[in-house]
Amino acid sequence: MMSGVVRYSHWGICRLPFSLENGIVPYPKSMSAQKPPRRGVISGIAGFLGFSLLSGVLVTVMVAPAIAVTGVTASSTIGVFDSLPEYINIGQQSQRNEIWASYSGEGSVDGKFLIASIYDQNREEVTYDQISKFALDATVDGEDARFFEHGGVDVSSVVRAALANLRSGAVESGASTLSMQLVKNIATQEAENLPTQEERDAAYEKAKKESFDRKLKEMKQAIGLEKKYTKKEILTAYLNIANFGNATYGIQAAAQRYYSVNASDLTLAQAASLVAIVQYPNQRNLGDPANYESNTERRNYIINAMYKAGNITAAERDEAIAIPVDDTTLALQPPRNGCIAANDYAKFFCDYVVKSVGDFAFLGGNETERNANWKRGGYKLYTTLDLDVQIPAQIATWTYAPNTETGFALGSATSSVQPGTGRVLIMTQNKLFDDTAEGIGSIGTAVNFNTSYKYGGSSGFQPGSTYKVFTLLDWLKAGKGVQERVSGNPNRQEPFSSYTACGSKLSGGTFPFKNNAGEAGTYTVRSGTVNSVNGVFFSMAKQLDLCDIRDVAASLGVERADGDPLGTNPTSIIGTNEVTPLSMATAYASIAANGLYCKPIIVDSVTMPDGSTAVGQSPDCRQAIAPNIADTAIDVLKGVMVTGNQVYSNPDDGIPIFGKTGTTDDARHTWMATGTTMAGTVVWVGNIVGDYNILDSGYAGVAGIRLRHYIMEPTVAALNAKYGGVDWAAPDPDLMTGGGQSVPDVTGLTAGAAQTILEGLGFSYADGGAVDSSLEAGRVVSTDPPIGSVSAKGVTITVYTSKGNQIPFPDVVADGKSNDFNQAKTLVQAAGYRTVVQACVVLAPSSGSGPVLPTDPRVGKVQTSNPAPGTPTVPGATVTLGVGKINC
Repeated sequence: MMSGVVRYSHWGICRLPFSLENGIVPYPKSMSAQKPPRRGVISGIAGFLGFSLLSGVLVTVMVAPAIAVTGVTASSTIGVFDSLPEYINIGQQSQRNEIWASYSGEGSVDGKFLIASIYDQNREEVTYDQISKFALDATVDGEDARFFEHGGVDVSSVVRAALANLRSGAVESGASTLSMQLVKNIATQEAENLPTQEERDAAYEKAKKESFDRKLKEMKQAIGLEKKYTKKEILTAYLNIANFGNATYGIQAAAQRYYSVNASDLTLAQAASLVAIVQYPNQRNLGDPANYESNTERRNYIINAMYKAGNITAAERDEAIAIPVDDTTLALQPPRNGCIAANDYAKFFCDYVVKSVGDFAFLGGNETERNANWKRGGYKLYTTLDLDVQIPAQIATWTYAPNTETGFALGSATSSVQPGTGRVLIMTQNKLFDDTAEGIGSIGTAVNFNTSYKYGGSSGFQPGSTYKVFTLLDWLKAGKGVQERVSGNPNRQEPFSSYTACGSKLSGGTFPFKNNAGEAGTYTVRSGTVNSVNGVFFSMAKQLDLCDIRDVAASLGVERADGDPLGTNPTSIIGTNEVTPLSMATAYASIAANGLYCKPIIVDSVTMPDGSTAVGQSPDCRQAIAPNIADTAIDVLKGVMVTGNQVYSNPDDGIPIFGKTGTTDDARHTWMATGTTMAGTVVWVGNIVGDYNILDSGYAGVAGIRLRHYIMEPTVAALNAKYGGVDWAAPDPDLMTGGGQSVPDVTGLTAGAAQTILEGLGFSYADGGAVDSSLEAGRVVSTDPPIGSVSAKGVTITVYTSKGNQIPFPDVVADGKSNDFNQAKTLVQAAGYRTVVQACVVLAPSSGSGPVLPTDPRVGKVQTSNPAPGTPTVPGATVTLGVGKINC
């Protein structure tokens, strides 16, 4: 051995034991904060001397045999040990991430409920004090009996290993201490965190390879580890990093996985069985009954080692060894990794959270860093999801849009967003979440119907008339009023040239549109909205710019699922863009917040891997539309809830609410959108793919057209019960009439004069034809809309002119005492009326007199006429004359 010292003296073999050169600190100093049990002064001195002489011994027993075995020259090894990196950091190991929701029910912790664990490695780091003493002792006694004496490398074990290597002709043993194993595990963990699979594979192979270079590096880094950390810290780190099989890492996760207890509660037998796994995780883990025998053999060895070390009594030893390792003593928990294993009511929301990781600023400065930190794990995300309202909404979805439907691809989704914050409270779906390769058939999917393609794979759905609200808002934004009248007529040949987009008139031919119930005529904007008349909105759009309508929708958060800009063709105003339910819920929440748009957020706060807390996603809000415009639109949409086709879903709880329904062509998609001051909610029921008419379906005794209502009603009821709600401000009076024109009084004018006046005011003129009238033939009699009503610019005013065929009916009643029937008949016929009939009129007593007597001058005289005297009538009409009598 001394020849080796002299030969390689320039490697530091002859350094003094107390030398501080190169940062070597004597072992006792590095242990100043540690008070290991059962270790005497003599063993401490031995560790001190071994630490300072170790570099020379390593070269002697490791390098020299390697030269002999491999033929490496002595000159090639000069400086090897000094050139190796000395320090290694324990750092944070990969851990599981947790996703939490709000909940007040059973199983909640301070109003929070764990809905999912996400991890590459199932690990939860614990402190030294959170680990059972049995597990601590089993690790030391079973894996490294001289752990508290050596300085990272056990010299006597190294000598034995070197001799064994020399005999075998290869580097087969390195006498690994716990510190060296920790170094090795840290290296493999670092390999797992490299960005590409190729890099990970190469680094992993290098970390595991049994070679002289790796062993030498491992030893030196173990020495550095011992100088930087206390024994407690090293032992704790080892138990937190160790692989316990089945993607389970660390003593805490292993205790939960195999025994359903915390690491602090492990019994002697349990602790020894877990420690038995770490040498050969694949062959000794407790997830496979085939491993029980091998685990038992190693477990018993560890228990005996603990007895020999004086850590347990003979009775404890015997009792523990008598406990079998089998299904009767294990309490296995199934793997709970990923959203597939999340809470049944929150799987799709979980998936949305995971797919949004790259957006979370609290995870890092850019997307790459955020994904890397999430992969490393250790985060607890406290999300905006509220199970108190999510659960009833999800139950309603499963009830009225069952995922067992096989006749067509029935889908349904509900999103609810909090006004003024953007917090996503609800996200339901009728299909079961399944992202496995095998799948579960038609009842499941990995596609999130609520979100865009980027965040869930959905291509979106046409929203139908729920999209009309954006035309209404742009109408009000332009200063127009809800009482203004516009045409609601359908058109089979609507010209594109009637519309403006981004400042330019559209070109092309025509397109058809119809009204759902065949409506026609003139409507106020309010009544046209309440009754969802398509023609009304096309008439409104002609006076607006289609790009402005699009911009209103986009400013409130509406997005196409494919990420493209919203379309601006004329039919887009009645909902032909394929949008996401979540973005529509965001828009209605923004209207409910008096026009304040808030970007959807899903994480309120986060507990970082080091235990500190941080804000999750802060509200990101801006004023998208003016409050008076929002309040006026809300006032109109309240009417939908009490008189329109959405009234059925209005919960009778006194909470003010507004909303709109939507049904696409042939009812491929049906929607309902509502808003309160506390929630904007959207329900979609429709075809995932295909063109099946939803109105032809029905579930739980509910017709297809009402499925959306029956999902919305319990959802809104749950939201209102928890969050309440108040009313909005009154609508803006100026936006009641807006900038519309009153229809002028053109009666008595010629048709040509009336047309000139109406068109000069911006109205369109239509000839309604001639009607019966006493006015001179050709003169205007009336208009539709009527004179004095406020109508929008461009609306058609229908003008009706006189036939000049009516004359005032003659007064043959006079004082009721002058004309008998025949006299009156003669006068009427002389005026041109040919058919005259008599009717009986019972005379009433005169005021202050007795019964009517035959001598009463009214008897036998005409008392009434129909038509009444002076009424314009057309000669030739039938006339009825009422003659006075005592009785009939």
